[in-house]
Amino acid sequence: MMNQAQKSAAERWQDSAVTGHSTPPRTISDPDTTSSFSSLRPGKLGPSIEKVEGNLLDQKVAAIVNAWNQNLIPYWLLVTQGVSGAIKRVAGNQPFKDLRQFGVLPLGAARLTEAGKLSDRFKGIIHVAGINHLWNSSEWSVRESVRNALAIASEQQFESVAFPAIGAGSSGIWGVSEKRSLEFIEDEVKRSDYSGRVVIVKFKK
Repeated sequence: MMNQAQKSAAERWQDSAVTGHSTPPRTISDPDTTSSFSSLRPGKLGPSIEKVEGNLLDQKVAAIVNAWNQNLIPYWLLVTQGVSGAIKRVAGNQPFKDLRQFGVLPLGAARLTEAGKLSDRFKGIIHVAGINHLWNSSEWSVRESVRNALAIASEQQFESVAFPAIGAGSSGIWGVSEKRSLEFIEDEVKRSDYSGRVVIVKFKK
């Protein structure tokens, strides 16, 4: 079970009575990587941003973001595809079992679980509800997902986090395109108070 830092920022952690016990994030050294470019905010240094093409699971970061749904349907009833499918194949079922404890998620919410069989690479997986019950996404759901994922990354002191396109997988037919999703993610990261390194990953085989 995780602590109140995993609650959606939009909910402002109103329910602070999350049961169970959380453990402080483990410390690992993050590789020294030169950013593609940085975003400067007035009076403060914003997050460093890298835009890459490749596989989310290959990124040298503390945590990765899983582009998930509102968690209504049990993971074992879903044929997971895209990012979620790739994570499940390598990390195993445990992160998704852990995610079930949070129940149905508000659109745009984010929740943190351990990384399962990927724990040797990542401190955790941040799951975001980027699509609604009809598998549809919007600019708002993408941006809200990014805001809440970065709130968790900050609270847990993750020094780096990698994002895939959110809401652009099977929902791309009805929701946002991959191109627009990545643009929304980049813009929202630049607006954030997160001070770590953000890798935005455009999938490429």
